[in-house]
Amino acid sequence: MKEKFKIKSLVELYDFIPEEERILVDVLRQIVLEVFKNQAKEKFSYNVPFFYGNRSICLIWPSTVPRGGIKSGVMIAFWYGSSLEDKNDFLRSGTNRQIFYRIFKKLDEIDISGLQEILKEALEFDQTFKKK
Repeated sequence: MKEKFKIKSLVELYDFIPEEERILVDVLRQIVLEVFKNQAKEKFSYNVPFFYGNRSICLIWPSTVPRGGIKSGVMIAFWYGSSLEDKNDFLRSGTNRQIFYRIFKKLDEIDISGLQEILKEALEFDQTFKKK
């Protein structure tokens, strides 16, 4: 029987992914944590860092982790991306009508202020939901 692939912690994730993805994940996580402060929590779900408040907000998915649907880089995806105003056209939409994302392949591609803005908007949108 095939053993199920399961990453349960940041340390396990960092051991699994290549250095260039590890750096991107770490920088993206720090930006998310800084914006969300104590208004959202982080957990590991689907083998990646996942952030939630009243509902799911976003996740960070390195391409090395199976089932992410990306070939290279690190994706930050927003569960309710289609509901965000996204004034600066930061996010991309794929085949999923609800989840919008952005993929980074190099550190210098990260627009920190753009990311902070969309994270703040996603957090505000999350506050419109009642706690489960």
